[in-house]
Amino acid sequence: MQLVYAPIIMDKQKKNIPNHVAVIMDGNGRWAQKQDKPRKFGHEEGMEAIRRVTMRASERGVKVLTLYAFSTENWKRPPQEVHFLMGLPIRFFDRFVPELQKNNIKVNMIGFEEKVPKSTKKAINKAMDETKNNTGMVLNFAFNYGGRAEIVKATQILCEKVINNELSSNDITEDRIEEHLFTQSITPYQDVDLLIRSSGEQRLSNFLLWQNAYSEFYFTELLWPDFDATVFDQALLEYQKRQRRYGAI
Repeated sequence: MQLVYAPIIMDKQKKNIPNHVAVIMDGNGRWAQKQDKPRKFGHEEGMEAIRRVTMRASERGVKVLTLYAFSTENWKRPPQEVHFLMGLPIRFFDRFVPELQKNNIKVNMIGFEEKVPKSTKKAINKAMDETKNNTGMVLNFAFNYGGRAEIVKATQILCEKVINNELSSNDITEDRIEEHLFTQSITPYQDVDLLIRSSGEQRLSNFLLWQNAYSEFYFTELLWPDFDATVFDQALLEYQKRQRRYGAI
C-alpha cells in the first residue's frame, strides 16, 4: 500500500491539534498470520509501531496519547498468548524508556491491577517512576482495562459514599463520576478528542466508553504493525477538517 505524506503543520492548523488521542491498536495477530508467522511476532512488531506513533504524537503537540494495550476481555485468549502479552510491557519499557526520557514523555497507566503479574506491574511502576517528572506528552497505557468495569467501579465507590452519608444522591454529577474514573490521572485531558482504530474494524470494544462521548473517530484498514508517523498525520489531518458541535448547531 502506497502511503502519501499528509502535511498538517501549516500555521492555520497548528492550534487545531487534538489534546487527547486514543488508539485501539488492532491487527497484530492478522499481520503475523499473513506472513505465516506466530501471532506473537505481530505483537513484537506492534511495539515498534507504538514507538513511531508516540514520537510523532509528541512532535505534533498532543497532550495525551492513550493506547489500548490489554483489555479485561483479552484474558479469554489462549493462556500462552496472554502470558506473552503480559511480558510485552517489560520488554517495551526496557527498550524505550531512555527514548521517552530524552523526549520528555511521561508514562501513565490506567486499568485494574488485579490478575496482572507482579513482574509486569513492577516494570510499569518503574517506568512511571522514572518519567514522573517529565512535563511533555503523557503516554497513557490502558492495561487490563474495560470501559464498563471502570464505570461500575466508580458507581460502587459513589454508592458507598452515599451509604456512609459522605454524599447525597443529588451530589452525584458528571463531574463527580469523572473524579472516580481512571482517567482522573490525566486531568484536564480526560475526554478523548480523536479515537483511531487500525485494521478496518469499526467498534469501540469497551474502550473509554465515557471519555469517547464526543470524540471524533478515524478508522483505517491498515494493520497496527504497519502504522507509522505518516498514517498518524493523516488521522490528524482528517480531524482538522471536522467541525465539532457537541450537540449544538
